[in-house]
Amino acid sequence: MWVRRHPPLQTPGRLCPERTVSLLNSEFTVDGAHRFDRRGPVRWVWSHMRRQPFYLLGFVGGSAVMVALNSMIPTLTGRAFDAVLGGDGDAARALMMVSVALLLVVAGRGILDLGARLSGEVLAKRLERDARDELYVSLLGKSQTFHNRQRVGDLMARAANDIRQLSNMVTPGLDLIVDSGLQGLIPLIFIATIDPRLLLVPVLFVVAFVLALWHYMRQLSPVSTTMREQFGDLNAGLNEAVRGIEVIKVTAQEAQERQRFERNARRYRDSFVRNGLIQARYLPTLILAVAMAGALWHALTLYGAGDLSLGDVIAFMGLMGLLGFPTFISIFAYSLVQIGLVSARRILRIMNSESELDHNPAGREARVRGEIVFENVTFGYGDAEPVLRDVTFTARPGETVAVVGETGAGKSTLTKLVPRIYNVNSGRVLVDGVDVQDWNLDSLRSQISTIEQDIVLFSRSVAENIAFSLGQQVDRDAVVQAARDAQAEEFISELDDGYETVIGERGVTLSGGQRQRLAIARALLTDPAILILDDSTSAIDSATEDLIQQAIKRILAGRTTLLITHRLAQIRWADKVLLLRRGELVDFGTHDELLQRSSLYRRIFAHYDEVDVAPGSQVASVPEEPEEGAVV
Repeated sequence: MWVRRHPPLQTPGRLCPERTVSLLNSEFTVDGAHRFDRRGPVRWVWSHMRRQPFYLLGFVGGSAVMVALNSMIPTLTGRAFDAVLGGDGDAARALMMVSVALLLVVAGRGILDLGARLSGEVLAKRLERDARDELYVSLLGKSQTFHNRQRVGDLMARAANDIRQLSNMVTPGLDLIVDSGLQGLIPLIFIATIDPRLLLVPVLFVVAFVLALWHYMRQLSPVSTTMREQFGDLNAGLNEAVRGIEVIKVTAQEAQERQRFERNARRYRDSFVRNGLIQARYLPTLILAVAMAGALWHALTLYGAGDLSLGDVIAFMGLMGLLGFPTFISIFAYSLVQIGLVSARRILRIMNSESELDHNPAGREARVRGEIVFENVTFGYGDAEPVLRDVTFTARPGETVAVVGETGAGKSTLTKLVPRIYNVNSGRVLVDGVDVQDWNLDSLRSQISTIEQDIVLFSRSVAENIAFSLGQQVDRDAVVQAARDAQAEEFISELDDGYETVIGERGVTLSGGQRQRLAIARALLTDPAILILDDSTSAIDSATEDLIQQAIKRILAGRTTLLITHRLAQIRWADKVLLLRRGELVDFGTHDELLQRSSLYRRIFAHYDEVDVAPGSQVASVPEEPEEGAVV
């Protein structure tokens, strides 16, 4: 059971200053100016990187000049050989000039290399930061139906590891590719300055290298995709096992879960093995060896014909040696880029998933009075049978409406349609006479507080958990008063650090009743127009419940309340009771009225031993199909 005051999903200052997200999933705007293109992984990554023009220019420009300087070293070395072998009187002077030039080139290359690497690192980390921010905001904007379909572990793998792969794709991945690409092209320019005929072998090598690399990438792509998907499966299985560790231990299923994890880990390992087999058949290194032999033969042929000096041969072979860097590094760099693109595709698949809810930012924004009207509402999850069928009722402002029924009758689902956690399949849900789909979703949800069956507390202090629903700094006295009204102050004071005690994730260090009381305190701290209580005192003893009911009655004054419960003490002070059976509203009225005329109502409470059945009625003879009453 978790308490939620439905904070605005697009609140700019809550995630990152001045950041907003378009919930149409087509763009993500930062600072109101930059749009991230989600039409494909390459376009998306580029739309992030172009936001950093200074670092992008430093990264590419610094690498280009650095490689150009690096390519000058073999040329200067060749000139030094020619100067020594020439034997003229200016050899010493020529060697001195070459030495100075080499010193300047090496120093300049080092400075530019440092700048390019620094720019690349900044570019990679900012891509990682912005992409993680974009994914996080996108997840907050998704509908509950979307989250119901997702595995938490797989989402965590995408948000953590896949985002991290984007950083690795830029550096060292793209960093090495840019360096190796430039080092595969710029040396060709220097070779052409020696003798254009020497370009024969290098150009043939470049063509063969590109074809071999294209074949390598085609083989690598499906394996990289499988690796990332299986990592998500592995992480999802681990997450489920950790979250359900109590059930696993109680049922002594450790061996079965270990085998399940081993199967997932084996599949992930096999993907790495297939990746290694593809890398083992990497051809460019063999092509380079053939090219080096062919280049040496061609250079020596021209040298024997007197068309080249020995220094030219040495310079040419030195430049050919530079081609070894892109050849050897590409097996590593392109693998990182391929994995990065697969990760980007997995992230985009989540962000581009259609959200069933339109947040309607231009919709109605007003103070909610609290009238709730259901008009022939039918709702089902996906393609399954409808959970609610043709439900019609009215809750007037300030009324408390209890919703009762057997397990699976659709009680919780009904309450989720009011804050528009889901959209109805047919019919309408109106708040103050306006269809909830015509409301600004943030405005509507910010005026509704919910205490649900599933308690979600955060690994933060007790005070922060109570004040969470307001999303801002709250006066400590208000927090203490809310805890006192929820009968939580006594056990809070017994904690080691009182209100500053950090509770475990999901509140696992607290008992069920303690978690519920914190959740109720969180709701008491808000000022909602509509309050939804979904069996909110199920884990609280009767004595404590009586005290809490007094506090709840105080906050119900002037507020419309939907109350899901089987406790007679709570139902008796409801203004109206709705009786659901298999998704249909079969009767309504006060508790006493339903007790007198509805056999289903009597059977429900006889089952829970909460109330004696009406005089003269026989629970055992209750017909299977209850009578249906009129619907308001």
